[in-house]
Amino acid sequence: MTTSSSSAAEKKFSLSMLITVITIVIIAILTFVIIFFSRNPNNEYILKTLDLNGSIEKGDSLFKMNCVGCHGITARGLVGPDLHTVTSRLNDSEIINQVIEGLTPPMPSFEIEPQNMSDLLSYLHTLN
Repeated sequence: MTTSSSSAAEKKFSLSMLITVITIVIIAILTFVIIFFSRNPNNEYILKTLDLNGSIEKGDSLFKMNCVGCHGITARGLVGPDLHTVTSRLNDSEIINQVIEGLTPPMPSFEIEPQNMSDLLSYLHTLN
């Protein structure tokens, strides 16, 4: 009788372990899918922004209203980094993601219209 209760306990443990492993695998797959699709640089906002022609002058104004507190009036950096090489370090999609997602603390995320983002990108390209 001890053998069959031991065997039943082993089967119960094995089933429990299998369910745990399957749950972990499902959670890992879902996490990967969520991260992959949330970081997709081809989303509608980025595509719309990249289709627009930005104004350097409007981008300069936007920068002065929103960015100088961290990046300085000349974009040489304060709390935030120097932006004079940002367009050579990051492509436009990555820059847009950085601005709208605030990917590197303490940078906040910004809700910015595609045209304004296009203007800001045009300005950032002049800093090289």
